[in-house]
Amino acid sequence: MEPHWDDMKVFLAVAREESLSGAGRVLKLDPATVGRRIARLEQALGAAVFVKSPQGYALSAAGERLLIHGEAAEVAMRAAGEALTGPSDRLSGQIRIGAPDGCANYLLPQICARIGDENPDLDIQIVALPRVVNLSRREADMAITVSPPSAGRLLVQKITDYHLHLVASLAFLREAPALESLQDLQRVRMVGYVPEMIFDEELDYLGALGIQRVPLASNSVSVQLRLLAQGTGVGVAHDFCLPSHDTLRKVLTDQVSLTRSFYLVRYHGAQRSARLTRFAEALCDGVRAEVARLESLT
Repeated sequence: MEPHWDDMKVFLAVAREESLSGAGRVLKLDPATVGRRIARLEQALGAAVFVKSPQGYALSAAGERLLIHGEAAEVAMRAAGEALTGPSDRLSGQIRIGAPDGCANYLLPQICARIGDENPDLDIQIVALPRVVNLSRREADMAITVSPPSAGRLLVQKITDYHLHLVASLAFLREAPALESLQDLQRVRMVGYVPEMIFDEELDYLGALGIQRVPLASNSVSVQLRLLAQGTGVGVAHDFCLPSHDTLRKVLTDQVSLTRSFYLVRYHGAQRSARLTRFAEALCDGVRAEVARLESLT
């Protein structure tokens, strides 16, 4: 007996939420109904697709294999729906983007506002997370990352490079000892990430400079910049953030100039969705243009 597509949708929800109750909230079904659907699917397949534990529902080996085909079927169903609605000059529906804090706060608002102006029936959701967005759990339709993922069935494309420098406020620079070399950083208070919460080695700017102690730290770029604007110390900032903080100035530019990159990550098979592809193109074009515009102002 072949599985029903409705049961496959339930399977995908349980796989992503790792519980019957979580899947029920997503699907607007009671947990008992979700459980019956999973049981029906397992009967049709002749194999258990989940292993239940105190932590929730984990995929079995059979479930891992089914997940690949289930996600491919989901993408195909969405593409079929788009094809039946016919071509349109405008995007519609909901699209969710996951992005690191700096990009989500200083680039995406204006980019997504412009895309939204051009597509009034489109709902855009920006998810700012101080960690890697989990696409397999459908936390987002696509994500911007600072390094290309090396695992998983994903589509990855480089968007653009961006630059970072050491910065401090004018008030701090008036009062602090002169900063003439990297050794001078040992005598001032540093602002940066919480070391244990650096989720990508590309973000360990201060560690790469030999800074062992970060007296003022946050997992949020926005909080770090606000601390720096208060005149509390020296830290690393994206050049594209600086136009929003006119009291901050670059320091030691001849000794510290960092280059990082943004990547767009999507599900494998997402290229079959004309809607997501068009949005991805508009998003990448917008990020490139906005990074270039803001960096030219610093």
